[in-house]
Amino acid sequence: MQYIDPLWPAYPEIFMLAMACVILLADLFVRDEHRGITYMLTQLSLAGCAVVIWMTAIYLNTGETMHTFSGMYVADMMSDVLKLITCFGVMSILVYARDYLAARGMFRGEFFALVLFAALGMMVMISANHLLTLYLGLELLSLSLYAMVALQRDSGTATEAAMKYFVLGALASGMLLYGMSMIYGATGSLEITRIASVIADDGAKNLVLVFGLVFLVAGIGFKLGAVPFHMWLPDVYHGAPTAVTLFIGSVPKLAAFAFVIRLLVQGLGTEEIQGHWQQMLAVMAVLSLIVGNITAIAQTNLKRMLAYSTISHMGFLLIGIVAGGLNGYASSMFYVVVYVLMNLGAFGMIMLLSRQGFEAENLEDFKGLNQRSPWYAFLMLLLMFSMAGVPPTVGFYAKFAVLQAIVEAGHVWLAVIAVVFSLIGAFYYLRIVKLIYFDEPADTAILAPRTDAGLLMSLNGIAVLAFGVFPQPLMTLCASSILASL
Repeated sequence: MQYIDPLWPAYPEIFMLAMACVILLADLFVRDEHRGITYMLTQLSLAGCAVVIWMTAIYLNTGETMHTFSGMYVADMMSDVLKLITCFGVMSILVYARDYLAARGMFRGEFFALVLFAALGMMVMISANHLLTLYLGLELLSLSLYAMVALQRDSGTATEAAMKYFVLGALASGMLLYGMSMIYGATGSLEITRIASVIADDGAKNLVLVFGLVFLVAGIGFKLGAVPFHMWLPDVYHGAPTAVTLFIGSVPKLAAFAFVIRLLVQGLGTEEIQGHWQQMLAVMAVLSLIVGNITAIAQTNLKRMLAYSTISHMGFLLIGIVAGGLNGYASSMFYVVVYVLMNLGAFGMIMLLSRQGFEAENLEDFKGLNQRSPWYAFLMLLLMFSMAGVPPTVGFYAKFAVLQAIVEAGHVWLAVIAVVFSLIGAFYYLRIVKLIYFDEPADTAILAPRTDAGLLMSLNGIAVLAFGVFPQPLMTLCASSILASL
């Protein structure tokens, strides 16, 4: 019989933690002019972690589900897929951000260590099978993000954004912890699978359980940036350095999706209580679509516009969760992966256009981009079309999959609201395309990014088109991952 180390499912996290500590120590001996060594070591750490995840998945044959740490940690196909995408997403962020960070004095070991600790927190959240493990992963991610937002010490805007993020984040964490304590009081367990079995046996008539659920949904709403828990999002997106905004607005949504699946679907997904949280998520989804799309129209700052865009995208993500079933959850997973891909490209383009002393974060900064660089103008067009849901980009298929799932679940009214506000939202995306192609350039500086950043941006834009034309492989992967975890 083949021996399997009980800690094997957690090897990727152990590797990531070890490398983060190594980078913290190694950076002490690296001079500022050789900081590229720390950067390369960080990239190698993320690539190595992806290899460990891949090898662990093959060795454990995670068509099955493996547990470790006395059932507190789980390794399944969904966790493997989301962790791999997380690693590649963080690597892409660092490629886009390299010149941006160097021009602003943030190309330092502290930033890279915080990035790895944040990635570790996301991986812990993705594989958590226990309320305490979920909370520890969430706090590790959150504390790293607070520090990253405030890393530009001389910027009053960044410091203010970090304070808002910290105060509201602490409030949301408190609500989550209070909700978890009430769930524990009602079920007598903190282990997610055990909670599900207790609720199935005893029913969901316990009032404490329902109140705990309300606090949990409120905490989840904050982490996703869904209305009415969205107050922090526009200010933090605007105030944080663009490299940090890209990090906050992309890969953590993968961990937040896993958080929802683990906590609500696996732990509180029994028929008696599912209806309660589906109703709350439906209300949040509708409000997010309305507030996000309408408010984004009034924005002149691209980062704030993309912040409200994120709110509306989270509405679509929640619609898939409300639909339920394999189709709904797989559609939501597909949507969040596509969202990360689109956000990487959009914020990456902002950083490519930025330079020392200049932030390309206003809509006017994109005027006449086609005259400066037709290729990057075309890539931005693809990204905006995808966010608006215009075929044949992948954003169209992602929205279509979610709408199909919610219609099959019998919530036609929710699909109608989503379609109407998607049409409204298309205005502010297409406005950027108009500025790029039909306005005179406000800046005539030559657009010449680093070779690696330019190549990655090209791959990013082409992927948005390729997955739109051939979405089935990615959709099948998401469906298989969800099926293996349920």
